[in-house]
Amino acid sequence: MKMGSLETERTTTGWAARDPSGILSPYTYTLRSTGPEDVFVKVICCGICHTDLHQAKNDLGMSNYPMVPGHEVVGEVVEVGSDVTKFRVGEIVGVGCVVGCCRNCRPCNTDNEQYCLKKIWSYNDVYTDGKPTQGGFAGAMVVDQKFVVTIPDGMAPEQAAPLLCAGVTVYSPLNHFGLTGSGLRGGILGLGGVGHMGVKIAKAMGHHITVISSSDKKKVEALEHLGADEYLVSSDTEGMQKAADSLDYIIDTVPVFHPLEPYLSLLKLDGKLILTGVINTPLQFVSPMVMLGRKSITGSFIGSMKETEEMLKFCKEKDLTSMIEVVKMDYINTAVERLEKNDVRYRFVVDVAGSKLD
Repeated sequence: MKMGSLETERTTTGWAARDPSGILSPYTYTLRSTGPEDVFVKVICCGICHTDLHQAKNDLGMSNYPMVPGHEVVGEVVEVGSDVTKFRVGEIVGVGCVVGCCRNCRPCNTDNEQYCLKKIWSYNDVYTDGKPTQGGFAGAMVVDQKFVVTIPDGMAPEQAAPLLCAGVTVYSPLNHFGLTGSGLRGGILGLGGVGHMGVKIAKAMGHHITVISSSDKKKVEALEHLGADEYLVSSDTEGMQKAADSLDYIIDTVPVFHPLEPYLSLLKLDGKLILTGVINTPLQFVSPMVMLGRKSITGSFIGSMKETEEMLKFCKEKDLTSMIEVVKMDYINTAVERLEKNDVRYRFVVDVAGSKLD
C-alpha cells in the first residue's frame, strides 16, 4: 500500500531509560512507516540480556537517552513492505541485536554481518533515516527483513526469545571454529543466560561438558537440570589442578573482570578460550600460558542471521528450551536489579503483549 505524506506517524510505547540510573519508565515515540523491505512487528515478548543493563546504565560510556533496550525480541508480523518475500502477516518472528549493515563489506558478503563496521544496533544507535533505534521492551518494532528470522512452528515465543542472543552467542563460535563434532570436551565458564544455553547446545552436539563457576550454588542444577557432566568451582585448587590440560575449548561467558590464567591451564594443546562477555576493563595473562600449548584466546560476538536460523532449527530438532522466568513490564526494574545480582534462573523474559505499557 502506498504511504501518503500526510499519513499520521505511527507511535508505540516502550519502557525507556532516561539517564545512567538505568531506571526504565513508559515512553511513547514514533516508528518509521513500513518501507518496501520492512516488517512491522507487534512484540509478544523480549528477553533481558546483561548487555541491556550495561547500556541502560552507560557502563560502556556510549549511551544515548531516552533508550528502550531489548534485543531478544519475538513478535507477530502485522504488516510487510512491498518487497518482502520471506515473511507473511500473522507469522511469528524474531529480532536480535542487529538491525542494519552496509551490505558491501567483506563481513557482509560472507554471512558475517554482525562484524560489519557499519552495523546498526537494534537500540542505542541511529538508523539510516537519522532517527534513533529503539528495542524490544516496547509494543512494536519496524525491522528490515534481512534482520528478521522465522520462529519454528511449535516453539513457544518466550522459549525462543533468549535463543536470539544467548543461544546464537554459543552456537556461532562452536560452528565457526569447527567444534560441533561429538566427543569433544568443553567448558562453560559462568552459568547465566548464555552459559545455561551453552551447556544445553554443547550437550546436544554430543560434547562432554564441565561447568566452571565461582561457587557451588548452582551445582545441582547444572548437573541434574541442565545435564552437565562435571562441575568445577574455580577456587577449588585441587579440582582445578586435576582438570588441567583436559578441555578442547572453554566458552567464557563472564561479563565482569576475572583472571584468565586459571582457565587457560584447563585447556589441552590447541585449546581455545572463547570470550563472549562484554568487559570494559583490560584482562591479563602471561604469554607462556598460551605459548606452552599453542592455546588461543579469541572472542566471538552473537552470530549471523544465517547462524541464527540454523541454531533455531537445531534447537527445534533437539527439543532444546531455555530456562526462563516470565515477568510483566512493570516488574522490569526489579528484574534488572535481580539480574545484576545473578538472581535469575537463567533468563528473564518480559511478557510484553500481556503487559500494560503506558
